[in-house]
Amino acid sequence: MQAAVDFQALYRRLAEAEARLSRPLDAAAREALLQRRALEVGRQAKAQPLDTLSVLGFTLGQERYAVRMQEVEQVLSSRQLWPLAGAPRHVLGAAMVHARIVPVLDLRQLLGRAGGSASDLTTLLAVTVNGEHVALAVEEMQGQFELPRASLGPPPSGPYLHVDAERRAVLDLERLVQQASGNG
Repeated sequence: MQAAVDFQALYRRLAEAEARLSRPLDAAAREALLQRRALEVGRQAKAQPLDTLSVLGFTLGQERYAVRMQEVEQVLSSRQLWPLAGAPRHVLGAAMVHARIVPVLDLRQLLGRAGGSASDLTTLLAVTVNGEHVALAVEEMQGQFELPRASLGPPPSGPYLHVDAERRAVLDLERLVQQASGNG
């Protein structure tokens, strides 16, 4: 025999959960949530088998890109961006990442893509490339993907490592950082 369901209690719990979810997060709570998510994504990446490439996907305009998870340090809100007067065009400003000030690069400039306004760039991806720390300004996060290595195609010309079956370009961050530094 099934136990009776207390629908009033169930509706009350659902209303309480909806109220908690609809409350806006303050900046500190939002930052803490983003950090917990980034850590979880990092933990998942370390547990993946070697026959896949773990990437974090994002968009710039209508184009889809990704970076290797092993290079991702943190995901931040673009509100963490501080403009730098006199910086080169491809440097949007700076951000504080783990008590370090890092340059924030505009991928649209580095990739030669026409771009919208800076307000379209909602997220910063803090990455580490050969010991150098930078952040990339992106429009929209798409999440983590496990790309089967056998399905990765050759890269187009430019700072790319691979292209997957869904035409998502995996960026060669080493080449991009060299290009941004004027050494590429």
